[in-house]
Amino acid sequence: MIDAQMVGLRHRLVKLFVQRSMQKKIIPSKAPARVPLARGRPREFDREAALMRAMRLFWIKGYEATSIADLTTALGIGSTSLYAAFGSKDALYAEALRLYSVTYEDLVLRRFRQAPTAREAAFAYLWDSAAAMTGSDCDLPHGCLVTLGTVGSDGHTELADLMRTTRGGAFEVLVPRIAKAVAEGELPKTLDVHKLARFLQTVQSGMAIRARDGAARDELQAVAEIAMGGWDGMVQRSAQG
Repeated sequence: MIDAQMVGLRHRLVKLFVQRSMQKKIIPSKAPARVPLARGRPREFDREAALMRAMRLFWIKGYEATSIADLTTALGIGSTSLYAAFGSKDALYAEALRLYSVTYEDLVLRRFRQAPTAREAAFAYLWDSAAAMTGSDCDLPHGCLVTLGTVGSDGHTELADLMRTTRGGAFEVLVPRIAKAVAEGELPKTLDVHKLARFLQTVQSGMAIRARDGAARDELQAVAEIAMGGWDGMVQRSAQG
């Protein structure tokens, strides 16, 4: 499936980014040249659990507002151990993005992938996004880590590019589903596939901002219903030529 291919591409980009960050060996300037073994990373350090905690922290606070001190407190390790385990804050964030994708994307895309028609798929995409962005009944932070993730480009060019590519993933998933419906005759051949996909992506991005600001699920699901009126209008106008 094309959406699976895009997820795989993003994962490869994250892996490459992390490898480069580790090769650079970015170490805090204040770290001593030699660290006593007693202060190093303890043997019981659970890297996956630490990554999960870092992901949640980034999800709540965002990249810029999350300091190294915030991370060491949340992960329960010192800064030297953090850099030894993840290479840099940028590399840690890149890994958090990948973990977020593989862990939570099904909340939004499962019914989208299963829907028999493109319209039902689009509605499921927006409706389930509203649920996922408001906690999904399992105490998740509100909003979307991918959509709301921002970083200044100065000194963070690779991470900024990765975040831009990741945000574009939704568009790359929507386009082939709509194009398939056009090819099968479900939607008019004159339909602007990219325009319709961008419309859905933009609506979902706005929902993420509203969710972060405290919007309730029913408010966002009402937006999903209204947006499908926009879908119908675009399809109808296209059919009329």
